Amino acid sequence: MLNELDLDQINLCMEPPGEEPARQYYFMAKCREWVKDFEKKNGRPPSAFIQTFGCQMNAKDSEKLTGILEAAGYRTADSEEADFVLYNTCTVRDNANQRVYGRLGVLNGLKRKNPSMKIALCGCMMQETAAIEKIKTSYRFVDLIFGTHNIYKFAELLYAALEDHGMIIDIWENTDQIVEKLPAKRKFPFKSGVNIMFGCNNFCSYCIVPYVRGRERSRSPKDIIREAEALAADGVVEIMLLGQNVNSYGKNLDEPMSFAGLLKEIEKIEGIKRIRFMTSHPKDLSDELIEVMKHSKKICRHLHLPLQSGSTKILTAMNRKYTKEQYLALAEKIRKEIPDISITTDIIVGFPGETPEDVDHTIDVVKQVEYDNAFTFIYSKRTGTPAAAMENQVPEDVVKEGFDRLLDTVQKTAKKRAAMLQGKTMEALVEEKNEQDPTLMTGRLSNNILVHFKGDDTLLGKLVTVRLEECHGFYYIGTMVEGKN
Repeated sequence: MLNELDLDQINLCMEPPGEEPARQYYFMAKCREWVKDFEKKNGRPPSAFIQTFGCQMNAKDSEKLTGILEAAGYRTADSEEADFVLYNTCTVRDNANQRVYGRLGVLNGLKRKNPSMKIALCGCMMQETAAIEKIKTSYRFVDLIFGTHNIYKFAELLYAALEDHGMIIDIWENTDQIVEKLPAKRKFPFKSGVNIMFGCNNFCSYCIVPYVRGRERSRSPKDIIREAEALAADGVVEIMLLGQNVNSYGKNLDEPMSFAGLLKEIEKIEGIKRIRFMTSHPKDLSDELIEVMKHSKKICRHLHLPLQSGSTKILTAMNRKYTKEQYLALAEKIRKEIPDISITTDIIVGFPGETPEDVDHTIDVVKQVEYDNAFTFIYSKRTGTPAAAMENQVPEDVVKEGFDRLLDTVQKTAKKRAAMLQGKTMEALVEEKNEQDPTLMTGRLSNNILVHFKGDDTLLGKLVTVRLEECHGFYYIGTMVEGKN
């Protein structure tokens, strides 16, 4: 997908096209001309470094940004000591913003050493007015700022930044536009994320995402399937379907299609061996989806089903649109229909008004559902959300006590679930060489658990059979079973 158009054949003497994506390929070609001049002057191509903060959606966006930079002629750098540095930001929690500000302080020093260096910021944090004002005031050395809605315009904005010596800010409040067929550079040759939708309509009271990502927009099934087929032809065996709430996929299409229906179509693609997806909202998870997952030979046995709180009182204040009892009934149905499913979740502790008794309800849900893993977070006040203005913000010591109790329960439950696989033989996708021991390879089971086993680089991207021998809480040490991969 990197060469949808031959950049060398684009007539740069003409005015840029008005339609997309042709307009962006025109500006990629313009950037390439700039790169050639840079190389003549410096004896090397310019380097670019992208750091991604946040979720899988951001990671997928960064692959597109990297693809555009490489199409323009930049080489990838492995550190911020580069000619072009881009931070793709997250703003789900305040500490994500603080990390970006901290890194900008480092970049300021690097830019003093290399004044021609260009610095860009994009992503969710850039959709916050307060963040933009702070950057304009305190970080004047930043060259380019753009948000989530116009990320497809990166080539055009990059060229403007290369030609300009002031701060360029291009933030859109919203859009319904989805631009296809832009270049992308995958991190892994054998697996890839695939956006199926953008934005969110749920407006949970603690969450900034609908304000920075916009309302739900589903990609057409044809475009999704075409992308998945191209990935399969390029050697990808596992795809991750991405959306803020994949269960509501298709509702705004001219010809509506359910998420379960989309999964059935993707299952037909030859070469795709595994299908993952995230994230699911409990209120929209249908019986049809459970049925499709139950009978599928490709959909991984893993479901991420965010709980956020086990207290119906807190769930109501969060605007989650389900009760404790409804969530438990759904989890029970999933476990009954798909006994080998791994269920993971997100939980927030310290939401305004939460009491120790409310945390007890959350712990009760953890014990009943028996999550295979849970991502636990302390509530982070996000300016602009309804929860930020709520009274009864919980004291820090009370939050910590509740968080520690919850974390202890989650860890015990997850370890118990993982230990149940001891001695089993299962299929793993080999993802990387183990960082601690280079004689080991790391694979991921269908249920999302990692297993480390003896092997070498020739196994990367392959599906192998592994016997799970030593459970270490959240991962296994195993042995590859020869002749079964």
